[in-house]
This record gives sequence, C-alpha cells and structure tokens, in this order.
Amino acid sequence: MRWLLALAALPLMLEPGVLAAQGEHSSSKAIVVTAGTESWGPAPAVLPAGATLAVLEGDPSKSGPYTMRLRMPDGYRIPPHFHPGDEHVTVLSGTFLVGMGEHFDRTGLKALPAGTFGMIPTGMRHFAEAKGVTVIQLHGIGPWSLTYVNPADTPKQLGRSR
Repeated sequence: MRWLLALAALPLMLEPGVLAAQGEHSSSKAIVVTAGTESWGPAPAVLPAGATLAVLEGDPSKSGPYTMRLRMPDGYRIPPHFHPGDEHVTVLSGTFLVGMGEHFDRTGLKALPAGTFGMIPTGMRHFAEAKGVTVIQLHGIGPWSLTYVNPADTPKQLGRSR
C-alpha cells in the first residue's frame, strides 16, 4: 500500500525533464530523466573517439551506484577489454553487437537488438560494435573503468584517432 501512495505522489513531485540533477545520487531524492533530456557530452578518453555519454545517476568514476548511456555511431567498435566490476547493459536503440574473447572476431559477434539486457561479469573479456546509431544504458557499482586486453588498443595511446 505504501508503494502505491509513493507512486501516486510521484507526478506531483516531478519537474520537467529531470527531478534531481543528472549525475546526483542520494537516497533521499528520486531521479527521473525523461527521454530527450539527457545531458550528452564526449565519452571518456578511455573509449574510442566518436561516442557520446550521458551520466544519469551517480559518478561512474567514484565508488557507488551509477547509471549512464553511451551513444555510438554506426560501425563504432570497442576493442577487446574487461571491467573491474559487473557490467549491466540494456540496449535502448540500434543493434549492439557483442562478442566474447581476447581478440576481435566479427564471426563471434552476437546481435543484441533494442530491449535486450545483459550482464557481463567482472574480468570477462569482450568486444563490441554498433550496427546503426546505437544507444546502450550501463549501470553498476563504481568506479567504472575498462582495461584493454591489448594495451596498444588504448585510445589515449592512439591519440583517439579510432
């Protein structure tokens, strides 16, 4: 019954766009980001150039929960890598092609259409490519980072020319 009252009161608390500022996290504030109100900016330099990122909740560089969206152009590739924590991924639009292993192998890519959810465990080696403009939502417990299997794939070392 309490959750019904809280749910009924939510529309009364909402402001246009975002209830709490994007990037904030507080257990005392609801966070609502309506479609089209995300604050997009360049993706972190650890990712190949060309993608944009919107942080919806938390600070992915710090300890604690985070939620962010990554928008990738058609053909965007992320070389084989892994993360220090579980990575939860929801495909919001486009098709996200994902493969597992230490070498980028197009024959190993599995197409994940919009609406797909996946979880990649800590340390699992994987790679990805976008088919069409693709937006994924990532969430987990930070800090979020990625380490390339082949250090030469690190965009900072390549001048983000990928």
